[in-house]
Amino acid sequence: MKKPNPYFTLAGGVLIIAFAAILIRYAEAPGTVTAFYRLAIGASALAVPFFIYIKRNHTSLPLKGILLAILGGIFFGLDMAFWATGIVMSGAAIPTIMVNTAPLWVGLGALFIFREKQSFIFWAGVLISFVGSLIIMKEDLGDLTGIQWGGLFGSIAAVFYAGFHLVSQKARSRLNTLVYFWIGTVSASITLLIINIIAGNSLTGYSYETYLNFIVQGLIVQVFGWLMINYSQGYLPASLIAPSMLGQPVFTAILAWVLLGEELTVWQMIGSSVVLSGIYIVHHRRKNNQVVPQEL
Repeated sequence: MKKPNPYFTLAGGVLIIAFAAILIRYAEAPGTVTAFYRLAIGASALAVPFFIYIKRNHTSLPLKGILLAILGGIFFGLDMAFWATGIVMSGAAIPTIMVNTAPLWVGLGALFIFREKQSFIFWAGVLISFVGSLIIMKEDLGDLTGIQWGGLFGSIAAVFYAGFHLVSQKARSRLNTLVYFWIGTVSASITLLIINIIAGNSLTGYSYETYLNFIVQGLIVQVFGWLMINYSQGYLPASLIAPSMLGQPVFTAILAWVLLGEELTVWQMIGSSVVLSGIYIVHHRRKNNQVVPQEL
């Protein structure tokens, strides 16, 4: 059987995950509820492969690896909670663009936690993306009565998403992809369940269309989309995958305009371009490292 073309799977995976924010926007449910179902359904779909792997390989999982996977899942659940809530509050495009600033926080975390030295080029990328973020929220920051909550929540999500990838960098040396992905997804699902309980959000009583939306996100986005990207990572260099992944927020912005009627202002488009340019510089600087974070 002929293997899939990795360029095709990369392009397809990026396009699929670009729909994630659109689906959250379409779902008639709080963002944290939608995120919970996406992860819970994804974890359920991968439960059988996970247990088959454990049984066939008679694998004894290291306790430290399990704990790191649980911690990574908590970070990922918090990331999803803020990102999805930001989308519900103020649209799909801006929160998705802002959450993709995670590589900047990964670089800073690697500097202070792992003592990785960063070059002038890295810091230039950080500065460029920070300026772009200010440009995106220029109109709202100019009004002292409020800040664009979607952009703010997306930025907070980026910090948690970076934490997830920093933990992953250590955990993946102890657990393989399937094991780490499944344990982390279960942990993230439980985190979101707790958040929904605390917030008083109901997990039932939604329309048939909304439940179908949840299923599509869990099976198509969470499982199929990321499997396509993970497959391509085994054949293509990070220097190609990293900038390609930056197409995700761009596709999301285009889809939000076409499907949801969300129009970016001139300043938001300029700011988004600046942010993505800064992220690309950071990616290019760290392309030989393991961590290449991008939003779901």
